[in-house]
Amino acid sequence: TAAPYVYMDLQLELRVARVCVKQHLTITSLPAMSAFPPCPSCASEYTYDNGTLLACPECGNEWSAAAEAAAKEASLVRDANGNELQDGDTVTVIKDLKVKGTSSVVKVGTKVKNIRIVDGDHDIDCRIPGIGSMGLKSEFVKKG
Repeated sequence: TAAPYVYMDLQLELRVARVCVKQHLTITSLPAMSAFPPCPSCASEYTYDNGTLLACPECGNEWSAAAEAAAKEASLVRDANGNELQDGDTVTVIKDLKVKGTSSVVKVGTKVKNIRIVDGDHDIDCRIPGIGSMGLKSEFVKKG
């Protein structure tokens, strides 16, 4: 039963070699396949360094490792002091916030427990005591 796996490995090595020859790259030795992150398009683990970019021999996708790291950093939600926020954290409101559509105000110092991080303009979903469920911007809260 080991023969199909050996055959697949040889096919992959041939694909990588064809891509390298097509792009006029010299192959001194192929790096360990786990040294690079998986392909963002097809999740293949057989990626390799193509000079300035990372490349996938299975789908042909090329991407920058620096851009991938920058995108990951941009997806982090930070409070007003720059601390990273996560689901379940407790935060404190640092500014009086008027609640749109009502005459209610969320006062400075209001503690909000068990927040949820979401995508969008308001990056925090929470339940505020006395007001109810609402979305907050992370720039108006601090962790703790």
